[in-house]
Amino acid sequence: MAQSVGIKDVARVAGVSVGTVSNVINRPDTVAAETRARVLSAIDRLGYVRSESARQLRAGRSRIMGLLVLDMGNPFFVDVARGAERAAREAGLGVMVCNSAQSPGEEAEYLSLFAEQRVRGVLLTPADATGRNIEAFRRHGIPFVLVDRVAEGTTECSVSVDDVAGGALAVRHLVDAGHRSVAYVSGPPGLNQVRDRRTGALNALAEAGLGPDRLTELPTERLDVAAGRDAGARLLGLAERPTAVFCANDLLALGVLQAMYAAGVGVPDDLAIVGYDDIEFAAAAAVPLTSVRQPAVTMGALAAGLLLEETESDSTDKPHEHRRVVLRPELVVRRSSLSAR
Repeated sequence: MAQSVGIKDVARVAGVSVGTVSNVINRPDTVAAETRARVLSAIDRLGYVRSESARQLRAGRSRIMGLLVLDMGNPFFVDVARGAERAAREAGLGVMVCNSAQSPGEEAEYLSLFAEQRVRGVLLTPADATGRNIEAFRRHGIPFVLVDRVAEGTTECSVSVDDVAGGALAVRHLVDAGHRSVAYVSGPPGLNQVRDRRTGALNALAEAGLGPDRLTELPTERLDVAAGRDAGARLLGLAERPTAVFCANDLLALGVLQAMYAAGVGVPDDLAIVGYDDIEFAAAAAVPLTSVRQPAVTMGALAAGLLLEETESDSTDKPHEHRRVVLRPELVVRRSSLSAR
């Protein structure tokens, strides 16, 4: 393996001191033109690249923002990352994107990595329902903002969507279409978003005078297409099958749609389906998917803005105030739920 070139190597080849090389890199106007040219020639010949991370550590000011999401295989989080990256780039920062894969253990490892790298701050969608990872990370004193999660019981900033309202939008739409029995493909029960969307679904049923027994819950361990197909198979095996299904995200809904297609069950005539997130694939599905839209790009940008505001408050006269930003979801109706009953 080739050895990296350091500033001492440049100084040796140029015949100057390490301090002179440092001045050429950081304060070129303080170095005589002939000496500066000699140092720059040595840098070019050796292929020297200064260590930005070392410079940042000396300055105590990283130009990297961490982003830790539940599942980068979900286009929703890709859009969150796009929004965060756009806001960070405008501020002259980069984003280190990491994927916890819905694992509390992997989340803890990445948070430790962020602390070791002394990132400017972290945008976090927690995978650990106990909050222990957040408590451990808080001891490092690195600012963080919760994304797609309300900061309950904490003082940190958060940017989220009103998932109770979103669940109600989905099931109210199905009830208004004449459905009186709904399945909820819910995902891991430890996630707040899953619980809140279920609460909204039950609220919509109650508004229509329907009891909680009209909601059949089909939990899954993951929030992906394969888990949706498995839930679809279980749905097909029910003795009394609901006429509609609400899924905790679009990937689950696409999996259910695949299972119905394979079994010859018509969507929406035999089963109406509503997803959540309104990812790009929702509209492009074989049967375009009705979905509850979350403004994912906006969510990422707002979260990054709050983090930048907090990390820059030390250099301003105005102290940072933690805020909880809650965005409103929107129902996007497509053919998957438009059966007449």
